[in-house]
Amino acid sequence: MSAARNYDPKDCVVTVGGVYITGLGEDMVSCEKDEDNFTTAVGAQGDVVVNRSHNKLGTITVTVQGTSPQKSYLMGLARSGEMFDVWVINKSIGEKCGGTQAMMKKPPTLEQGAELADREFEIQVFDYTVE
Repeated sequence: MSAARNYDPKDCVVTVGGVYITGLGEDMVSCEKDEDNFTTAVGAQGDVVVNRSHNKLGTITVTVQGTSPQKSYLMGLARSGEMFDVWVINKSIGEKCGGTQAMMKKPPTLEQGAELADREFEIQVFDYTVE
């Protein structure tokens, strides 16, 4: 019988260009490989071909509060077009993803209203890995 385990969002660490990101928004971060590892094709007689993909692109979306101390740093990266590393690590559940070559896709949508909305920074990772 397995024991119950705890998940604590504070165990998640996000670094962008070596800078620790604080003031994460409610959705914090999401990481996803952009393409499946393979596709299949089936011939008229039922023969199956597996086409392996070597596409290493991935997307990491970091959500920060509008008052995050690192918001201006992330905005600067979005404007600069500079390449940087990005890592998302949660040691308590044994997950790590990211890469050493990444760029910000575009500046986030800026919403103003009765409440300050979170800012979503979409990062394209060129050597995406999941461990």
